[in-house]
Amino acid sequence: MALLLLRMGVSVALLVAFFSSLIPSSEAYDPLDPNGNITIKWDVLQWTPDGYVAVVSLYNYQQYRHIQSPGWKLGWVWAKKEIIWAMNGGQATEQGDCSKFKSNIPHCCKKDPEIVDLLPGTPYNMQIANCCKGGVLNSWAQDPANAIASFQVSVGQAGTTNKTVRVPRNFTLKSPGPGYTCGSAKVVRPTKFFSQDGRRTTQAHMTWNVTCTYSQIVAQRSPTCCVSLSSFYNDTIVNCPTCSCGCQNNKPGSCVEGNSPYLASVVNTHNKDSLTPLVQCTSHMCPIRVHWHVKVNYKEYWRVKITVTNFNYRMNYSQWNLVTQHPSFDNLTTIFSFNYKSLNPYGVINDTAMLWGIKYYNDLLMTAGPDGNVQSELLFKKDPKSFTFEKGWAFPRRIYFNGDNCVMPPPDAYPWLPNASTRVMSSILLPFITIWTALTFLMVYA
Repeated sequence: MALLLLRMGVSVALLVAFFSSLIPSSEAYDPLDPNGNITIKWDVLQWTPDGYVAVVSLYNYQQYRHIQSPGWKLGWVWAKKEIIWAMNGGQATEQGDCSKFKSNIPHCCKKDPEIVDLLPGTPYNMQIANCCKGGVLNSWAQDPANAIASFQVSVGQAGTTNKTVRVPRNFTLKSPGPGYTCGSAKVVRPTKFFSQDGRRTTQAHMTWNVTCTYSQIVAQRSPTCCVSLSSFYNDTIVNCPTCSCGCQNNKPGSCVEGNSPYLASVVNTHNKDSLTPLVQCTSHMCPIRVHWHVKVNYKEYWRVKITVTNFNYRMNYSQWNLVTQHPSFDNLTTIFSFNYKSLNPYGVINDTAMLWGIKYYNDLLMTAGPDGNVQSELLFKKDPKSFTFEKGWAFPRRIYFNGDNCVMPPPDAYPWLPNASTRVMSSILLPFITIWTALTFLMVYA
């Protein structure tokens, strides 16, 4: 198939991008964010009669992948018989069996506690710095100030020195579903803390780190988004591939018809706490569709319109983002109504852009319906060495939505230049042809 497409004139870059999107990988390496991870830092700050007080922080070092509501859940298994006496900035989801304690009842006695963030509006005496965001953890490139979450935990029945404390095992991070795989805790140099005036430094008694990495195939077997394409030079609209994220079946509740008179009742009665999308019935069955339209060809510039449509009736996408790869991002001139940041995953090659909404304007992608879309236009300057409309060059190599790789149409389905492709350039060449004809006329008949 690849040989056939090459003979048809499809570019090698499009072939590589398409086939790589078809091969699922359980590895957590992301070529567009090779160093992305969530690091959990555990700082022991104070010893107590039977244990210690620690601050646990989650740092989201991923450029564009974030955790949105209902938020993260962090779990581990104690190495000994530790308990949690008290917490600030977070809470254990279950107390467990604390029946052997008669008076002072611990916060959690489970061998494998699971911790969640507290909600905004928590009383101040229960808060610490970087807590209480409802588990929302934004990405490093999009919102670094809110890419950190912390909670304080008082641990009992534990060691009281660096030699007797045992690090927990089997860390898990849910977002809130699966997707992240965490390594073993590693004891590192104690964290240093600086006073506000910068004149004094203190340090933790003990620090260990845990690194968690994301894999889309671990998170869920089916994709979550797809890409459709169109252009001004071809009437064909290339839809998302059929069954990109699943196929319609006869099972009730698998999807909802957008024009159904019972739509409102179905959406309201469905389990809104479920993480499974409730999508509009389409041929692709994806919660999200990204449409790339090559809109206008100017003399020195060309213009693209991007539209993101939500087909999920169950979820608003807050702090959404797109990552798009195309060689023309090195010549991006103007972007309308989206924020933009160049990612440069390969160092010197500027072909990857991160796009997201403007706060209080379009940073919230509403549920499926009339308001369930956001859109913007991008203006690129033409590079004479590389620019062309041939062989699908004007379309993106790959697109991510909220960190998940979207299903691209096959390259042989892309809108092609018509046989009389010179008409695309006629608006540019016509003035020069007219001048050349006039000069020739004058030279001959002068």
